[in-house]
Amino acid sequence: MSKKNRIVIKVGTSTLTNELGNSDLRTVEQLALVLADIQNMGHEVILVSSGAIAIGAQKMHLAEKPKELRMKQAAAAVGQCENMFLYDKFFGYYNKTVAQILLNADDIIDEEKKENLVNTFETLLEQEVIPIVNENDSVSYTEIESEEKLFGDNDMLSAVVAVLCRADKLIILSDIDGFYDKDPRLSKTAKLISRIEAIDESTYKLAGGAGSRRGTGGMKTKLQAADTATAQGIDVIVTNGKNPRILYDIMSGKKVGTLFVAQK
Repeated sequence: MSKKNRIVIKVGTSTLTNELGNSDLRTVEQLALVLADIQNMGHEVILVSSGAIAIGAQKMHLAEKPKELRMKQAAAAVGQCENMFLYDKFFGYYNKTVAQILLNADDIIDEEKKENLVNTFETLLEQEVIPIVNENDSVSYTEIESEEKLFGDNDMLSAVVAVLCRADKLIILSDIDGFYDKDPRLSKTAKLISRIEAIDESTYKLAGGAGSRRGTGGMKTKLQAADTATAQGIDVIVTNGKNPRILYDIMSGKKVGTLFVAQK
């Protein structure tokens, strides 16, 4: 076996939901199977999961994703419950225990809270529990609404968690195969960049705007997350999450998506 690694996997709304905005059960089940299997190989696994607002909106039979803050927070409360129910059920099939950790900016900024948080992560991982992390959207209005967000989106949250837990790898599962030299949805000549040694202004210029209809993150937020994590010595891989089995290729060292190389 390769050495024991601590892996943070971030999965976005566009991966967890289908075109109708409902939970994509096949993907969630596959994700649970693969992550359970990776843990069985001796690695430590932390999952950062989006999707609460989108899934909550669907469960509340709202015609569209809510725009008003109070409705977003209500939808997040309903959707988080649904998400954790599904994770608990699917991971349970593979004899795995999961834990919910909901964060907001204060938990990272306040030193005492931060220390408690790190201790919680360490204890869960020691006990072979898989922590499932999301922003605490039902309480923390700053993370949904404000321009000056600490996380901005769960891409950034996953980088903060990876740094906090001193992870070896951060894998961001997206609705796109990796980082391209131009937007592949707009250009047929777009080429995937498989390896980025350093992130600079020219890299940010390639990133463009926001991503899919159901999620909030585009390539720019993924790049900011990669910038944060690689600066702390963590390799970051961005790839398509619709087939979670791709994680096996990543764990065996194959070239998948885009690798942002850790700055040692």
